[in-house]
Amino acid sequence: MVVGAQRGDEAAFRLIYRTVQPGLLRYLRVLVGDDAEDVASEAWLQIARDLASFRGDLDGFRGWAATIARHRALDHLRRRTRRQRNDIPVEMVTTELAAPDDTAGGALEAMSTEAALRLIAGLPMDQAEAVLLRVVMGLDAKTAGRVLGKRAGAVRIAAHRGLRRLAEQLAEQGITDAGRPEAGEHGRGDSPRR
Repeated sequence: MVVGAQRGDEAAFRLIYRTVQPGLLRYLRVLVGDDAEDVASEAWLQIARDLASFRGDLDGFRGWAATIARHRALDHLRRRTRRQRNDIPVEMVTTELAAPDDTAGGALEAMSTEAALRLIAGLPMDQAEAVLLRVVMGLDAKTAGRVLGKRAGAVRIAAHRGLRRLAEQLAEQGITDAGRPEAGEHGRGDSPRR
């Protein structure tokens, strides 16, 4: 598929785009908010321009595309910060991103995409990015580490901490890993999970 796109096969490029774009857009939405579509467009322009120089398979391509998108997002945030310092929520600048965990992953799947992205955006930035790259984009720890400029172990830890924090937040809201409210003390619904 990647080789076909590099050779100019429009159908192959379209398939790659349809495979990568949804996760990439979710990742960017947490980084740059409502400007995600614009930043994604900038990233795809660079991806199309530099496609011939890419070497690797589809998983490698996802990591490469995420790296390009992250650089475009950081450039966008720097430009926006210079233009209007009050425009960026403090949480977006000072927080870090998270990594995947089975319980949190199950809970995230049960929630709406927007609600999940809002929760992830509330994580520290390193944890949020790790969760997005590992869970949403489907990158392995090594590839996510290359995107973030960190070791794979650091990405795993950030992802684990972020997912654990998400699971705790969901538990505080009474949402189990299946996405259903836990049963109360009065015996309604299923019994609480242990």
